[in-house]
Amino acid sequence: MSKNNQMYQHPHLAWHETMELHELTAFQTNQLENFKMVVNDVTNPQLRALYLEAIKSLEHNLKELLQFYPKAPQWPQGTRHGKNPGMDLTPFYAGQLLGFAKTAVRTYAASITETATPQLRETFTKQLNAAIQLHAKTFNFMLEKGYYPAYDLPKLLANDVANANRVLAL
Repeated sequence: MSKNNQMYQHPHLAWHETMELHELTAFQTNQLENFKMVVNDVTNPQLRALYLEAIKSLEHNLKELLQFYPKAPQWPQGTRHGKNPGMDLTPFYAGQLLGFAKTAVRTYAASITETATPQLRETFTKQLNAAIQLHAKTFNFMLEKGYYPAYDLPKLLANDVANANRVLAL
């Protein structure tokens, strides 16, 4: 470890970087589960090889990211492995929809800044607002069902670890 890195060592992660860690872990876990669910349906050998490469890469990424969870602020004792959600795929499907909506919001917002044609900008803005509404509805669904404990950071992080470990074991 370099001398500069040693100067900035803290006993736990900062809150903002913990949330980024959560976002990346949740996103990659969801995508990994999706890829593992469909890889056997991919018939083109070259595309299947790309899927397998993506799966291996995401597995590696998640294993690296999970190492940082014990350094998250206020990590609760005894919650590192969570409960197995069983065969109910509702949380997975909701997470897919939430990830889509979040990506759509970000993509529309960036696209608006690159748009010179007023009518296209208006269309992008209208569609951005629709994506924001979809995100809000999906988030509220997940919050109400307990799939996204947004106001309980220790539970949110414990869910990340449990879900990533569950998908890594598939």
